[in-house]
Amino acid sequence: MTEKKERKPTTGGVLIGSSYDEARTRKINAEAEIAELELARIRQTLCKTEDVVKAWESVLHACRAKFLAMPSKMAPVLANVTDTAMIKDHLENAVREALDELANYQPSVDPVATGATVRAEVEGEEAKPKRGRGRPSKISALKE
Repeated sequence: MTEKKERKPTTGGVLIGSSYDEARTRKINAEAEIAELELARIRQTLCKTEDVVKAWESVLHACRAKFLAMPSKMAPVLANVTDTAMIKDHLENAVREALDELANYQPSVDPVATGATVRAEVEGEEAKPKRGRGRPSKISALKE
């Protein structure tokens, strides 16, 4: 009797469960994650950490400058005031004024405006290709 050898399942000549199959699966999953991140950046629901840090630095520098300027601004006003309640009111008003201005502060860095390459591709400007080989980027389909 001749025994038939059991064929292992394959996908296009690649044995399922082989190290190559696992590597290919990881690659496809990574490409899908990259595509999702690019889409999130295009939709402006994702921002770069460095942009957020720059925006916060800008806000904190503005706060620091505002509060460090307060003694110079308030000294002439409070120089002749002897009533502690009046001094307290003047200082509270100055602090509230500073906080109101800072509440409307717009940082010089927009943390939502992510990578220039993605934005340039969406707006139709020329940008350097991200890949040298393989299929074209999905962003070209979004431009149309």
